[in-house]
Amino acid sequence: MSAVLNTLKSDPRLLVLAAPYCDMTPAELLAYFHGRRQIRYFSVIDEEQNTPEKLDGILRNRFEFNHEPYQLDDAFDWLNNPSSDVEWLILLHKFYYAVGLGRQFQQTGDTRYRDKWQALTRNWIDSVPVDFLSSDVTGRRVQNWIFAYRYFVSAAAESLIDAEFHLEFLASLQQQVSYLCNNLTPARNHRTLELYAIFLAAVVFPELRGADEWLGFSIGELQRNLQTDLLPDGVHCELSTDYHHIVLRNFLGIRRLAMLNNIELPADMDEAIKKALNFCLHAHKPDGFIPAISDGDSANFLDLLRQGHELYDDPALLYVATAGQQGQAPAECSKTFTVSGYSILRSGWGEQGEAYQDERYLFFDCAPLGAGNHGHLDLLNIEVAAYGRSLIVDPGRYTYDESGDTNWRVLFRGTGYHNTVQVDGKNQTLYAPHIRKYKIQGPEPAREFKCALHRPGFDYLHGIAASHEYPVIHERKIMFIAGEYWLICDVLRAEQNHDYELRFHLDALAEQHTTMQVGAAGLRVDSPNLIILQVPQPATQLTLEPGFVSPSYGCKYSAPVVNFSAHAANYYFLTLLFPYQSTPPQLTLEPLPVSQNGQVVGSSIASAVRIHSRLAQRETYDELFLAHQAGLTYQFADLLTDSAFLFRRQDSWGQVLAWQTESAAAQRG
Repeated sequence: MSAVLNTLKSDPRLLVLAAPYCDMTPAELLAYFHGRRQIRYFSVIDEEQNTPEKLDGILRNRFEFNHEPYQLDDAFDWLNNPSSDVEWLILLHKFYYAVGLGRQFQQTGDTRYRDKWQALTRNWIDSVPVDFLSSDVTGRRVQNWIFAYRYFVSAAAESLIDAEFHLEFLASLQQQVSYLCNNLTPARNHRTLELYAIFLAAVVFPELRGADEWLGFSIGELQRNLQTDLLPDGVHCELSTDYHHIVLRNFLGIRRLAMLNNIELPADMDEAIKKALNFCLHAHKPDGFIPAISDGDSANFLDLLRQGHELYDDPALLYVATAGQQGQAPAECSKTFTVSGYSILRSGWGEQGEAYQDERYLFFDCAPLGAGNHGHLDLLNIEVAAYGRSLIVDPGRYTYDESGDTNWRVLFRGTGYHNTVQVDGKNQTLYAPHIRKYKIQGPEPAREFKCALHRPGFDYLHGIAASHEYPVIHERKIMFIAGEYWLICDVLRAEQNHDYELRFHLDALAEQHTTMQVGAAGLRVDSPNLIILQVPQPATQLTLEPGFVSPSYGCKYSAPVVNFSAHAANYYFLTLLFPYQSTPPQLTLEPLPVSQNGQVVGSSIASAVRIHSRLAQRETYDELFLAHQAGLTYQFADLLTDSAFLFRRQDSWGQVLAWQTESAAAQRG
């Protein structure tokens, strides 16, 4: 008997366990871990990576990531990438599919899923150095291994896995977490997920050697990461809507895990998480998806709002998570996050007799590039949604891969692939070839978020961009009228002529369903649920261009692009975006002359329009004014004003129905 014990004690795999667990046999260890009930945790599964079709393919060694499937041999080389895109190999090593195999095994009892999990995990342990690929891949793999372990061991009715494999699994897990502690990414979202992996391992496996140190270390570093990575308004410093939510998911997982196991976390972590949840709440479009601002996908993160409600009992989080079916509507319809430079305009929350999904929504990006390397060259970009669908979209990121005849990464990241004004065909920031890939090499534009005003039935935004790539100042002003439509004014200032291109990227559903008209009544584009209308100007040309949108990595769909172009020095584009539910309204857009001291001024100094709309039984006449030079008094129609903006709505009998102005100094002329 003593010889057997000595052999067990000399087994180096047992050295990863603290006493008394290091003295157990593999069978005793498996029985202990299967039977313990003092540790409470949950599994997180990536549904996109774990569809039944993908999991059944994995049983046959057919792996599909980012829409690229490859049939591999039983003894495939983990270090070889069959794809030209390194992201494919990264997903293979992150083991998202392990969690899906575990859930399928739990739900069906089919031992093929268990056997495949054991075979793939064992092969990885035998074949891959712990430092292969970056530390964030290790962090995500550790998370997914633990989430899968719950299905196969912790929550399994019987401990039906191989005891020797179980010990190998624990030994590799301890090695990977120890490696993470010494090789953390210096900052931001990768560091957060790595620290979450360390925290998760410490909580779920306190029997592993070093777990006590992991716990204290991860809590301290997570608090520091939360303080440095979230801006004061709650938005993640990389300024990517997708990465913000990925980071938030990690912190919510940490908070839930701590609560389940009575682990105390620093009090300020809750306040920071609540702020991040507030951005999550407002960023989601009425259809339940976020816009893909900077690198990322247009994903649905409503489950994070549910988790936030469970943690903090905030009825507004539950309301948005359930599309208005439960909870209480948020107090604010529109919201500006001043530090990040993001603003969301929303007509309502479905609480005033209108369907939640039908509300109007606009996301405005007056943000810097952000920390890290995920920012797109998209200053003053917008996204628009209404009546259950996205109408004008940020095309997304598509890929990080720069191989092939077309460098799609550079195109999707560039200014021309966003809903803003491109000057002389250039990006807003110098983005040029470097050693291996393109790199942002110049300073980003100077920017100013000059005004964000939110009132019931009226919103006004004003942002300014000054690129170092060309001597042009771009000002964008947005008026959101009565929760119904937007008027967007783009003012370009320059001393010499330049080529200006104002683009609106439509959703893929608009492909082959978009038409344009050019005439005395204006420049008009009709697409499903949206009318785009501009006042006619001699220099403005309207074209429809072919384009693409990418709602998820590696996937792109054809979509039309509306292009208003002009060759001029000082210039302006005045664009009406009018969404509608089913029947398009009758619309006219009439420019109104503006005078100052009796002299008519140019459109780069001040502009005004009258919008006549008729839909069903409703007919309105809206007059909208924008001053582009402050400190002057202007006259248009029968009005005299020194305000930066003015809006007046009248019915067909001339009765004033609504009135908005910056100041009280406005009167009939």
